[in-house]
Amino acid sequence: MVTISDVAKQANVSKMTVSRVLNHPEQVRDDLKKLVYEAMEQLNYVPNYAARALVSHRTQVIKFLILEEMDTTEPYYMNLLAGIAKELDQNHYSLQLVTRKSKDIGQCDGVIATGVRSQDYDTILKEFSKPVILFGQNDRGFDFIDVDNEKGVRLLTEHVIRRGFKKIYFFGIDLQEPFMFARQKGYLDATEANGLPPFLCRVKNSSSAAQQEAEKILSSRKERCAFVCASDRIALGVIRAAQSLRLSIPSEVAVTGFDGVFLDRISAPHITTVRQPVVKMGEACARMLLKKIQENGKSQGHQFFEPEVVIRPSTVCE
Repeated sequence: MVTISDVAKQANVSKMTVSRVLNHPEQVRDDLKKLVYEAMEQLNYVPNYAARALVSHRTQVIKFLILEEMDTTEPYYMNLLAGIAKELDQNHYSLQLVTRKSKDIGQCDGVIATGVRSQDYDTILKEFSKPVILFGQNDRGFDFIDVDNEKGVRLLTEHVIRRGFKKIYFFGIDLQEPFMFARQKGYLDATEANGLPPFLCRVKNSSSAAQQEAEKILSSRKERCAFVCASDRIALGVIRAAQSLRLSIPSEVAVTGFDGVFLDRISAPHITTVRQPVVKMGEACARMLLKKIQENGKSQGHQFFEPEVVIRPSTVCE
């Protein structure tokens, strides 16, 4: 069996250098890391991560805690999981998916939490003694990764304004959370800047709930209008409402969504939306958490990803 002594000899470095490359690569110069990695490859050296975990008093396990219902978010979270798992795998960590009921099963080195709501900060999150990173904007001082929600909705609203729409509804998710306030602000900033009155509506993140509310509005409409929706799921419901009333999309009714993961492409017509780089955001969550673990819980701040507006037939004729 190849040992770190063999690797050190092959790379012409000390055993301590090899150990640091394996356990604290950020402390080693790039040229030395290159020598060690090349020697490991030449000797087919495979580190004993179980033994390393025992020595470092770590589990090599990260928990991904989902605190909202999976039935309305499943396509989104599959992409997020893929990004988290990819980054963790490269750093020899395993991923454990947990929910409210299973969060206490097993030990871990850190937690990535998503779907966190106001009531969770003083209950669930305060229970964790390990480092925590949130996927989702928050104003409670927790490190987080998210897309720039405010900018994304502002760009969508400006897009339908350029298409000539003067009456624009904002269909937000019925949640009093920072990400939702940010999306609403993006809409309000754009309408105010263009001298247009705001029309705010909050609904459950459900296509059927959105359809019912949109049908009430559209059945009595007197002019062409647009809907800027806080999710693709809500946008899908608005499109169904317009179609049930035999209204033309996008000439009479234009619709935008937010997420760009799956539902935007199965809708007919396809939905103009903000595409979030969810896989890359998942990778960033894992990187931030691993860095926080390495730095003994030191605050990492937050990172906003740029939103990408994808124009589709729900707002522009093909």
